[in-house]
Amino acid sequence: MAETADEPLRHLIRLEPAFVPLITRFGPPRLTPRRESPYEALLRAIAHQQLHGRAAEAILGRLAARCGGRLPDPATLAALPETDLRAIGFSQSKIAALKDLAAKATAGVVPSRQAAARLSDEALVARLTGLRGVGRWTVEMLLIFTLGRPDVLPVDDFGIREGWRHLTGAALQPRPRALAEWGAPFAPFRTTVSWYLWRLADEAKRIRPPAAEAPKGRGDAQPGASRKS
Repeated sequence: MAETADEPLRHLIRLEPAFVPLITRFGPPRLTPRRESPYEALLRAIAHQQLHGRAAEAILGRLAARCGGRLPDPATLAALPETDLRAIGFSQSKIAALKDLAAKATAGVVPSRQAAARLSDEALVARLTGLRGVGRWTVEMLLIFTLGRPDVLPVDDFGIREGWRHLTGAALQPRPRALAEWGAPFAPFRTTVSWYLWRLADEAKRIRPPAAEAPKGRGDAQPGASRKS
């Protein structure tokens, strides 16, 4: 039977009734994948690492301007002199990551969007985390926001862990392994879980001043205590 739009929400509510008020407040998930290739998504991700979003977008704008008004394809990026990339605003470590991305994309390690559709989430994680400067979290963001994969719960993400803390009323954020165990029964709709946990974390940030927030380090809270079976 084909999946309906309501099926993920029913699944969440069945496992965790605390999602009911979130669904009421935030409505259905609004996740529209960006129409970009995995290569372009990773190029953007590398540019954004450890930078404010506006600063990263300014650098990407200068890169596009240097390449005729659009972001460079792998061959063009590989050919760009490092001096040009430094002048655009990339650090030496990011230049090394970009050059590796260009080489791996040319070699076919970074798949096209069509080729990526034939690979599982874990296969893509294993394949792409071999790139310089690309970790699991970066690939998980690609899976959600570029490829539209429905079953991704990024357990290392601060917003996800903070959203879980507010959902359950825990004093501390969960450890990633414990959060993964809590999230496992929500498969195959864990991206929907992620969306609501992000919304909840954002809402809490707006309501409470930073000084009133719980400690941001990983705590010993154990997910699962609030779930109704």
